[in-house]
Amino acid sequence: MRAMNATKTPSPKTDLAVTHVLAQLLERLEHSAVPVGAEQYRSVVMHLVDEFREVEAGTGLGQLLDAYPAAAEVYENLNYQHAGLCRSGLDASLAAELAAKDAITRAMRHAEPDATHGQG
Repeated sequence: MRAMNATKTPSPKTDLAVTHVLAQLLERLEHSAVPVGAEQYRSVVMHLVDEFREVEAGTGLGQLLDAYPAAAEVYENLNYQHAGLCRSGLDASLAAELAAKDAITRAMRHAEPDATHGQG
């Protein structure tokens, strides 16, 4: 029985107190009027990454990420391979998609006259 317990994966953390403090600290560093040292910034981000790997996804985490955009960006980058830019605003994503479609349409219109001149 002991061997079974040794291979059991730990359950995700549900207490977000440490994650909250780190997210708040990162937000302060992001908006600091005083230059922040790279090592300090990196340390906070790495600790936050460690917390994100251990915390349970859910409503509490979603609310925390909504409150702290810098932490949300770290979370999104950490989980990009699984969910893409899942926390990016839908309005911004939709606007970017529509702008890209418009640009492609304009480019295709400009390319059509050139294609017909080359055939004749």
